[in-house]
Amino acid sequence: MEEERQQTMTATTDHQIPQPPEQRRGGVLLHPTSLPGPYGIGSLGKHALAFVDFLQGSLQTLWQVLPLGPTGYGDSPYQSFSSFAGNPLLVDFPLLIEEGLLLPKELEGWQSGAAGNPEQFPAERVDYGTVLAFKQACLRRVAAAWKRRSGSALQQELEEFCDRNAFWLEDYALFMSLKRRYRNRGGGVWARWPKELLHREPSAMEASRSELAGEIAEQKLYQFLFSRQWRAVKSYANRRGVRIIGDLPIFVAYDSADLWAHQQLFELDAEGRPTVVAGVPPDYFSATGQLWGNPLYDWDRHSETGYRWWIDRIRSKLESVDILRLDHFRGFEAYWEVPAGNRTAENGRWVQGPGLGFFEALRGALGSLPLIAEDLGLITEAVVELREKLGLPGMKVLHFAFDGDSTNTLLPHHYTRDYVVYTGTHDNDTTLGWYRSLSDKSADFVRRYLARDGRDVSWDLVRLAFSSVARDVVVPLQDLMSLGTEARMNYPSRGEGNWQWRFQESMLTGEIAGRLRELTELYCRFPEDRPGD
Repeated sequence: MEEERQQTMTATTDHQIPQPPEQRRGGVLLHPTSLPGPYGIGSLGKHALAFVDFLQGSLQTLWQVLPLGPTGYGDSPYQSFSSFAGNPLLVDFPLLIEEGLLLPKELEGWQSGAAGNPEQFPAERVDYGTVLAFKQACLRRVAAAWKRRSGSALQQELEEFCDRNAFWLEDYALFMSLKRRYRNRGGGVWARWPKELLHREPSAMEASRSELAGEIAEQKLYQFLFSRQWRAVKSYANRRGVRIIGDLPIFVAYDSADLWAHQQLFELDAEGRPTVVAGVPPDYFSATGQLWGNPLYDWDRHSETGYRWWIDRIRSKLESVDILRLDHFRGFEAYWEVPAGNRTAENGRWVQGPGLGFFEALRGALGSLPLIAEDLGLITEAVVELREKLGLPGMKVLHFAFDGDSTNTLLPHHYTRDYVVYTGTHDNDTTLGWYRSLSDKSADFVRRYLARDGRDVSWDLVRLAFSSVARDVVVPLQDLMSLGTEARMNYPSRGEGNWQWRFQESMLTGEIAGRLRELTELYCRFPEDRPGD
C-alpha cells in the first residue's frame, strides 16, 4: 500500500497540471468579414494569420466561422448563391500583389460612386455595396491579366482545381454568369430567366456556355483564388493546433446555383416557384416566428438518390474545415413547413424529416462525422434521442439560461460533457448588450448566480462558460472585447443592416490574450502541446 501511495505521489509531482480524461477545448467565434484590413471587409491575408496567432497565444484550439459562401440577399452568409462556392469578397488583394497577379496601381485612384475609394471605407463596419463594386472591379482586372501574369504552374493549378470541382463549379460559374446577364430581370433571379434556361434545356445551356465562356472562366478563377487562400489559412491554423469549425446551413437560398441545378430535389411547382418554405414557429427571437423563406427539400427524392447531393455537400465542406456546426439540426427530425406566400411563420406545421437513415447514409459514404448539432429552440425528446444516437455534441447558450430560475436546463449546473457552450452566438446581442437589456429580476439572477456585481459581466460569463463541464466552449470575440450592442452581428428578425461588424487591429490586445490564457489554464482547456511546455 505504501509503495502504491509513493507511486501516486510521484505521478502527481511529475504532472503539475493533470490532464483531463478527454481534452477540453476553448475557442472564439469570428467570421472573416469582421477581420481588420484596408479594403472595407476582412480578408484571408495577414490579418487572418494574425488572428490565428492570437488564438495560439491564448491557448485556444477552436476558431468558429459562419458559412463562407458568396452572399446574396441581405448579405447573409445563410443566404448564399452556392453551398459549395467561397465568397470572392474575402480574397486578399495584398497576397495577389505579392504573387504579381494584381498591380498596386490597380487599387488606387478609384472614384467614389464608381468602384469605391478604399481610403474611405469605414473601419468599424462593412459597407457591402461599396465593397462589392470595388472588389469586383479589382478581381476583373486580375482575370483580364491572368494568363499574362500567372505563369504555367499557377495555370496548371487552376485547371486541376476546375477538374476536381467540376461537379458543382460548372453549374455555379454558369449560374453567376447568367445572373449578370439577366440582372435587370428581378435582380437576375433564375426563375425570371427565359423559360428554356429556367428548365435547363440542353440546347439553351450549351449556347449560354459558349456565349458566356469568358465570364464563366472569370467565375472559376475567383473560386480558385478564394480556395487557395482559405486553404492556406486553414493549414496555418492546423499547424498551430487550431481547428476550424465551419457552419453548414440546413437549407439553401432560393436564388442559388444549388436550387437551379437540382430543382427536382426541392418542393417547387412547374415554374420553379416554392410551394412551401422554411421557418420556425414563434420563439425567443420573434413573437411571429422566423420566416426564412428557403425552399424545402423533397426528402423522398433525396432518399431515392442515396442522398448523393448531401454527401457531396458535406464532403466538400469537410475538405475546407475540420468540424461542421450543423445548423438547425432539429430540422432533420422534423421541420416547420409554411405555405408559400405567408407573411409570417405562424401558420405552419411540423413535417417529419429524414431522421436516422439520412445520417446512416452519410456515415456509410464519409465515415466519421465531426459535426456539432445546433439544437437550440423548441427541442423535442425525439430530437434529443436522434442527437444522442448519433453521438453528436449539442449546444448550450448562456444568454438563454437566466429567464427563469435555477431549474433552467441551460444553466451550467445541469450540463453534461457532450455539449459546446457559448456565451452567445452570431444571432444574439453581445453579452454586455444582452445584460443591459435584462429586466431587474433577470439581471439580479445573473449577479447572484455568478456571485459578481455585473461590472465585468462579459468576462464573468466567459469564465462561467470555461468553468463548465461541457467539453468545448466558444466565445464571440465581441465578448472578449466587452463590447455592447453596437458590435452585434445579426438581428434574426431584421432583413437588412446585419453582418457588418468589424474590429480594428488595436482592439485585439495582449491583455485580452492574457486573460483568456489564464481562464484556459485554470479550467484545463489548454492544448496538449502548449507553447513553452
